[in-house]
Amino acid sequence: MNTLYKEITVNGLWKQNSGVVQLLGMCPTLAVTTSAVNGLSLGFATALVMAAANGSVSPVRQYVPNEIRVPVFILVIAALVTVIDLSINAFAHELHKVLGIFIPLIVVNCIVLARVESFAAKNPPIPSMLDGFMMGSGLMLVLGLLGAIRELVGKGTVLSGLDLVLGQSAHAFMWTSVDYHGFLLAVLPPGAFLGLGSLIVLRNCIEMRRAQTTEASALSAQPAMKH
Repeated sequence: MNTLYKEITVNGLWKQNSGVVQLLGMCPTLAVTTSAVNGLSLGFATALVMAAANGSVSPVRQYVPNEIRVPVFILVIAALVTVIDLSINAFAHELHKVLGIFIPLIVVNCIVLARVESFAAKNPPIPSMLDGFMMGSGLMLVLGLLGAIRELVGKGTVLSGLDLVLGQSAHAFMWTSVDYHGFLLAVLPPGAFLGLGSLIVLRNCIEMRRAQTTEASALSAQPAMKH
């Protein structure tokens, strides 16, 4: 069982990362990531929805007729997103205004329905919840990292807007460059494409280097052939 949980974690965070491998949920990835706080907040909300949706669908998967499974899954997801949306609006109203329509749009985020359909509908509740949370966490990491890069290059700040989540005391954690005035392109839509492309290239380079290292280790472990 521990092997299963480890595989689910690695798949969600790295091997099947929805942001840089599967390239799902591109609308929020490109639109919300003008800052690290925005990206992390929406990513965390998505992870919570995915974990709750998977955990809700898995126990009743055998009782849902195959013909209506997709509408039922979407209804469950919509109810959970509504709860998350109202909670953010109640406890972090300013952040809710910044994220805007992208919180309700979690309902139609293809990665949420995809994991419900491909994993939760075929597996027990606990692995399903872990799968949903890890897939959402993988997306959250991409959103947060992309947002931090765009914010740093575009505005010369890091973690600006953290006070929208944690209150005025969070100002101590924000960093602002004194001399750097920012590069506007980074916070515009083209900057999102360039930043995401850079993350994809970085991830692919790491995988290629790892594959080469593994292949070299396998070759060195083979006994020398006798001529």
